[in-house]
This record gives sequence, C-alpha cells and structure tokens, in this order.
Amino acid sequence: MLNNNKTIFIAEAGVNHNGSIKIACKLIDIASNAGADFIKFQHTNPNLISNRTNLTLDQKLTSKSKLNQKKLTESFHLDWEKAYPILIKRSKKKKIKFLTSVFSSSDYDKVKKYKLGFIKVASGEIVNYPLLLNISKSKDTVFLSTGGSTLKEIEQAVKILKKKYKKKKIFLLHCVSSYPVPINQINLRSIEYLIKKTNCEVGYSDHGLGSDHLLTAIGFGAKVIEKHFTIKKSLSGPDHNISLEPLELKKIIDRIRKIELSLGICNKKVQLCEKKNISIIRQSLHASKLIKKNTVLNKNNICFMRPYNGIDPMSYFKIINNYKTNKELKKQDPIKSKNIKKIKYNN
Repeated sequence: MLNNNKTIFIAEAGVNHNGSIKIACKLIDIASNAGADFIKFQHTNPNLISNRTNLTLDQKLTSKSKLNQKKLTESFHLDWEKAYPILIKRSKKKKIKFLTSVFSSSDYDKVKKYKLGFIKVASGEIVNYPLLLNISKSKDTVFLSTGGSTLKEIEQAVKILKKKYKKKKIFLLHCVSSYPVPINQINLRSIEYLIKKTNCEVGYSDHGLGSDHLLTAIGFGAKVIEKHFTIKKSLSGPDHNISLEPLELKKIIDRIRKIELSLGICNKKVQLCEKKNISIIRQSLHASKLIKKNTVLNKNNICFMRPYNGIDPMSYFKIINNYKTNKELKKQDPIKSKNIKKIKYNN
C-alpha cells in the first residue's frame, strides 16, 4: 500500500550495478538507509537491441565506450533468473519495495510471477503496445515515464493500460530523455500540464545534474520522484555521472520529507499555531478618550487599537452614530457588544 500524503521516492539503481549482484545488493542497502520508498532496477535485455543500434551521444560521453548499444548493454547485464530472488529477498529484508522496468511483454511475464504489485514502464516503451496490453491484464500499479512523448501518445498508453481495469492506478512521470538534460529544458511546468490534462497522478523522473529541481517538482504537484543514484559517480557506466552518491541521496530525501510537511492541504484556514496570536496582532474598536454613559459613539471617541478584544473593525461604519454606550468607558477600554446599545430614532 502507498501513503497518499507522502511523496513516493524511487531510488533508481538502473544499471549502476555494472552487472554485479553484489553491487546491486549494496545499492538496495544504500536506498533503504536513505529512506527511499522503492529501489528500482532496469530489466535489461540485449536481445531487444540490434547490432546496428548506435550509442546515443549521451552514452558515448558518459560511458566512454566505443561499443554499440547492444554490446554496451551486454557489459552490465544481469542474469535476471538468478538475480530476482536474491534482490527481492534483500529488499524485503531492508524493508524497501522492489521495482523494475521491463522492455518487452515476455520479460514482464518473468517479473509478474513475483507478484510485486508494481511495474515501471520506461519512456521508450510508451508505444510498446504488446507490453502495455500485457500489463493491462494485471492489477499492478504502473509508473509510466513520458520522456520523448506527446500528450496524444500518453493518453493512448493510459487508455491501453486501463483496458481491463478502469480503476488501475497509474502514475505518469514527467521525464526528459536526455542524459543529462540541460537545465533550461527540464520544463517542470509539464507536471502541472499533465495533472490538468489527464486523470492520473503525476510525478517526475529526473535525468538532470544536481537535485534542487526535485524540490521544485514537488511544489508543482509531483507525487513521485525518481532519481538515479550510485555508489560512486566516477564508476564506469552510462548513468553514474548523472546519479546521486549515497550521502546526496539521503540529504535530498530528508529535504523532501520536510517539504511535504510544509505543503499542507489545498485550502485556507487558521492554523492551530497562529490562533493564540490573532488577538495580539489584530486591532479592535477602543475608546480614544473617556466616554460617559449614554454617549453616542462616533469617529471622535472611537479608535483602532490592539489587542483584538473589542468589536471587530469591520463593524466600524455600522457602529458610529448608530450606537451609544450603556456604561462609562475609560480611555483605551475595548468597546464590546455588551457595553453598547442601538439608538432608536423616531421616524
């Protein structure tokens, strides 16, 4: 179950395990210790990549590899049949939810037998009809990244995912598919746009450098934050340089927890902590000089003063020349309803 009042933080290990189950387990420990809600891996499958697929410019720069994309993926691929039982068990021990993204319908079949209850659809698979259709047959909560996609494509994917279960929980993650994304193209206002245009809760999957924009995303209404992390940024691999190191991960999650406390709820009401101050900071009607009994109240004998223990100033024009005192009031005495009476004028 998910806490609707809490920002869901997905610690994205991705492929930062570099093909090692031992490193993957360490990443689970780091994410748990940092306070993340999910640890997420990518169910990479080199068989889904042709030998003719070049590296992206980002991959060339970050991995310093001369391999093609298939060979690069093979270099950090895990044996998932062996890895899943170990990693899921480790996650349960560390009390963190396990999440993975899959890239084919058949790979989803391999994952769903573990009954995780959650699945991630990567940005590139938003047009993968067989995968979306297969996921639609389960009640799994879906985290759907939207990098490189249009609103029409997003709506189409959501429609497919809800084909069988109309109330299926789907989180749309605003995302920009560049590594790292230039800060002037992060476009966090897309979060507001997706909230307005879709019937889904919206989050943010980040590929930018640093972490300040994660906090801004929450201010724009993000219910989910996904961020890459690593053991060390200097490690070889395509995603390490855009990832947070362990201490950075913990610090940003701690800051997010404080921010979500400060957001409150969408209304305007007097807060408990300020109630005691209202009578001190507001003014009310007071006697500006000695006012004898049966004296008509007017602008010459009434003033506004703190504290707020007299008649509300909003009643000023209702009071003057229409009410008189029923007892003597000393200078600076509050004018209270019980100390005045309405004047009855003869027609």
